[in-house]
Amino acid sequence: MRKRLVALLAGAMALMLVGCGGGDTTVLKDMKVEKYVTLGEYKGVELNVAAATVSEAELSQMVEYIYTSSVTAENGAITNRAAQDGDTVNIDYVGKLDGVAFDGGTASGQNLTLGSDSYIDGFEDGLVGVTPGETVDLNLTFPENYGSTDLAGKAVVFTVTVNYIVPTSAEFTDEVVAGFGISEFTNMAELNQYANDYLLENANYNRDMEIESTLLDTVMNSATFNEIPETVVQKYSDQMTRSIESVAAQYGVDTDTYLSYYFGMDLATYLDTYAEESAKQGIVFQAIANEEGLNLTDEELDAELQTYATNAGYATVEEFLGEEPKENFREFLMFEKVLQFLKDNAVITE
Repeated sequence: MRKRLVALLAGAMALMLVGCGGGDTTVLKDMKVEKYVTLGEYKGVELNVAAATVSEAELSQMVEYIYTSSVTAENGAITNRAAQDGDTVNIDYVGKLDGVAFDGGTASGQNLTLGSDSYIDGFEDGLVGVTPGETVDLNLTFPENYGSTDLAGKAVVFTVTVNYIVPTSAEFTDEVVAGFGISEFTNMAELNQYANDYLLENANYNRDMEIESTLLDTVMNSATFNEIPETVVQKYSDQMTRSIESVAAQYGVDTDTYLSYYFGMDLATYLDTYAEESAKQGIVFQAIANEEGLNLTDEELDAELQTYATNAGYATVEEFLGEEPKENFREFLMFEKVLQFLKDNAVITE
C-alpha cells in the first residue's frame, strides 16, 4: 500500500527536490476535476490500526546494538581472557591467496560470533583460545563449491587480529555507558529510555504511514473515474521521471538500475504502472480540496514558500523556485493539507 502513497507524492516531491524546470502547464486547481471523478467515501473512514508499541525483544536488541557498537578496547570491551566458543569478537583480518590479498578478504572492526558458522570452515575455530591483542595466521581452504571460482577449492592464509571480546548484556555497566561520551545517555537507565523512545517514534511513524496508505486506498477505491486527460497523465509522468533521475544520480546509477533494484522494473514499466494512478490521485485530492475548502490562498502559498526557501538556505523565494512554476508547489502543499484532513476526519480504533 505504501507504493500508492509514493505514487501520489513522487511527482510533487520532484519539484521540492530537484527544481529542474520544465514548467508543467496543467494546473489542477484550474481544471474542472469533477468532470473526471465522482468522489466516494473520504470523510469518517473507519480504520482499525494497532497502537504503536515496543516489545521487550525489540528494546533488548536495540540496547545491545547501541552498547556493543559503542564499546572499544579501552572502554567496556573484554581484553583479559582468551576467546571462547560462543563469544562475539571484534577482529581485523587480511586474506591472501599465494601471498596476495584477494578481493573481499580484508576487513577491520568486524564483529564475529564464534560458532556461528558465518565464515569458512576453520576460521572461527581458529580464533578460540586467542587473547585480544594477539594476531594469528589461519591456513584454510575454501570449499570446492564456493561462489567465487577464483577462490573455490583454493588454499589461503587469513591473518587475523582479535581486538577485543564484545561483552554480553549481563556485563553492561553504567560506568562504561558514561565513557561513551554520548550526550543523550550517561547510564544504563538513560540508554534504555533512549532506545525505547527511538523505537516508539519509529513505530508511531510506521503506524502513521499505515493509516495514510489505508485511507488513500479507501478513497481511491470508492471513487469513480471518467477518462483522465492525457495531459494530466503526462504531467505526472514527467515529474516522476525527474524525481527518479535525481535520486538515481545520487546513487550513481541510471534510472533503470535504480528502479530494478527497488521496484523490480525499468523506468518505462514504472511509469506505465504509476503515472496514470498518480494523475488520478492528484485529481481526487483536488476534488476533495474543492469540496472542503482546502485550496491554498496566495498568502498561504507565499508564506510556505518563504519557509521552504529559508530552511533550504536561499536568500529569496525566487532563487529557491528557479524556473519551477509556483503553482506546482501549490499542488504539493494542497496534497499535504488534504492528507491531513483525511486523517483528522478518520475514525481510528486500536
